[in-house]
Amino acid sequence: MKVAKQKSQDLARLAALVRQMKVGMLTTIEPDGSLRSRPLETLEIDAAGRLWFFTQAHAPKSLEVQSENQVSLSYADPRDEDFASISGTARVVRDREKMQALWHSSLERWFPRGLEDPDLALLEVRIDKAEYWDEPHEENVKIATLPPQPPGLRT
Repeated sequence: MKVAKQKSQDLARLAALVRQMKVGMLTTIEPDGSLRSRPLETLEIDAAGRLWFFTQAHAPKSLEVQSENQVSLSYADPRDEDFASISGTARVVRDREKMQALWHSSLERWFPRGLEDPDLALLEVRIDKAEYWDEPHEENVKIATLPPQPPGLRT
């Protein structure tokens, strides 16, 4: 997983925790208003506070974020008592260069057609708010990375 230099120590610690835990549970809002979660391997946290994942453009999660782009990501490592919760704004991205930069062969397990798959896309989640717990019996650390956007505004 790629981790860029972060804007603050709190974001750097969050990035380190996500890197350690690697797989997060992405929660989206289905058309009927119910919540749906599924695991995704985090590929990168960039310097702008965005997390990157591979998806398929027509997968349910992709269609869900196109109609309701507010999502949640949860990461957990109970053995070390490390946890993170991220609220963000998601969008589907079809950037060929970015896909090539993030691709690695172990992804073929989920995307057997690789970079040649015409439905392959990236899911970008911009971190709006986050919390993490990385010490037993310590208070959680709350992070607000970017000012909230008006509802419906997409970046």
